[in-house]
Amino acid sequence: MEKEKRSLWFQKNLLKKRKAYQALKVTQAKQALLAKRERKSKQFRFKRLESFLHDSWRQKHDVVRVGRLEVKPRALEVPDKRSLAFVIRMERIEGVSSLVQDTIAKLRLRKLFSGVFINVTPQSVRMLRTVEPYVTWGFPNLKSVWELILKRGQAKVNNKTVPLTDNTMIDENLGRFGVICLEDLIHEIALPGKHFRAISSFLCPFHLSVACHASKNRVGFLKEMGSPGYRGERINQLIRQLN
Repeated sequence: MEKEKRSLWFQKNLLKKRKAYQALKVTQAKQALLAKRERKSKQFRFKRLESFLHDSWRQKHDVVRVGRLEVKPRALEVPDKRSLAFVIRMERIEGVSSLVQDTIAKLRLRKLFSGVFINVTPQSVRMLRTVEPYVTWGFPNLKSVWELILKRGQAKVNNKTVPLTDNTMIDENLGRFGVICLEDLIHEIALPGKHFRAISSFLCPFHLSVACHASKNRVGFLKEMGSPGYRGERINQLIRQLN
């Protein structure tokens, strides 16, 4: 009888301890979850504040940098007597000023490592100087123009992006400008004339090839590419690297 009472008391006492232990574990789990949420909330608020301060600094820096172009005597002069330039976007533009974003949109460089041909004029040089920390540009030679258009040339026809493989398509869209084949198109781009703007708008921005390790080692990749800004004829080396 006593053994049965002892056994029953032992079972009740063990059940109480188990319930107390489970309650303690639940309480600890709730406290850990609340602490984790609070920690994540603090990290989110800190990152958001840090991003806001960084974006605000970039916007102010852009305003000051563009304002200085007006007072520098030769900031907006054409670096060389060339008529054709190739522009490649190298940097992200999140948080920059609206002026820089609008200029990037006008240049049609909405994607990273995309490139376009532009005619060198005082207005285009002003645009390039405005976005100079985010792009690189220079003067391509005929070989670079030929290789880019042959390998990566695309056009937008009827809201569809198609490669430049059919002279008939070129004739139908650019025949009124005297461009009836791919060779004429390359000639009009390499030696800009009065119809350069319409012909270059017919071409889609060139999506250049980025090395596989660029996403893993961005610092090393950008070091190989060089810094943004004007690079003159050295743009041909970069075109061959990314084409």
